Amino acid sequence: MKNISVIGSGTMGNGIAQTFALFNFNVKLYDINSENLKKGEQTILKNLQRMVNKEKITESEAENSVGNIEYTSDFNSILNADLVIEVVSENFKLKKSIFKELDLKCPKNTIIASNTSSISITKLAEATTRKDKVIGMHFMNPVPIMKLVEVINSKYTSKETTDMIITLSEQLEKIPLVVNDFPGFISNRILMPMINEAIESLDQGVADVKNIDGIMKLGMGHPMGPLQLADLIGLDVCKSILEVMLDGLKNPKYRPNKLLIELVNNGKLGIKSGEGFYDYSDSKKAEFVSKRFS
Repeated sequence: MKNISVIGSGTMGNGIAQTFALFNFNVKLYDINSENLKKGEQTILKNLQRMVNKEKITESEAENSVGNIEYTSDFNSILNADLVIEVVSENFKLKKSIFKELDLKCPKNTIIASNTSSISITKLAEATTRKDKVIGMHFMNPVPIMKLVEVINSKYTSKETTDMIITLSEQLEKIPLVVNDFPGFISNRILMPMINEAIESLDQGVADVKNIDGIMKLGMGHPMGPLQLADLIGLDVCKSILEVMLDGLKNPKYRPNKLLIELVNNGKLGIKSGEGFYDYSDSKKAEFVSKRFS
């Protein structure tokens, strides 16, 4: 594998593109929105410079990485790839339509992967005629730093496809861990109920934001508290994943807490909106949003 196409230039998409470029793959980063594509490019350039400043990579490695990425809003230009990774919002209908079009237009040997955090890989595979070549590659945020790639097999994924994705992930100096296709997979099936329970505890007044996060960091060894992590992931994404698991597993323990729903409905989505459980208007520190949370 040498030619990689990434669909979606948001936080995860540009992180995935940057990571492949760092390891000398030819990358095409696609977004239908040219403004979002430009933001993705600016983010990659900023992150590469930060890595140079921290002496994680050299100037020449950064320059080489920049040269390995092509930014495009021309969908047809990304089709001739060894691997296409879909990184759009957690919307099954949208993902399904993309998989259908990729299946129709890509070469027969192209593997189609999704970075979905919860949506069924099996159902996405069923939208194609290459079910054995559809797989999940769930990267963690921030992609250039986090080592895990959760590799999700559908009930159709061939061993050859899985082995190729494992090898590819290792070439990125990631650690691929394989799971089967169930709602939430492993990472979110365990993580999201914890985040939801932290929100429930806050909503019931058991403790405030600072102490909930502090207890999980100091007592459980978590590098980040669950409420701060929810803000990083995006509260809308957390809500969506919980809803997918609730629908798929039919267990009320996955029902999103009403406070989470309220915040999402009010546009308070975490870091990306500037406010969630914390206030990110001051980039140097996160202050608590209101007395309700502090």
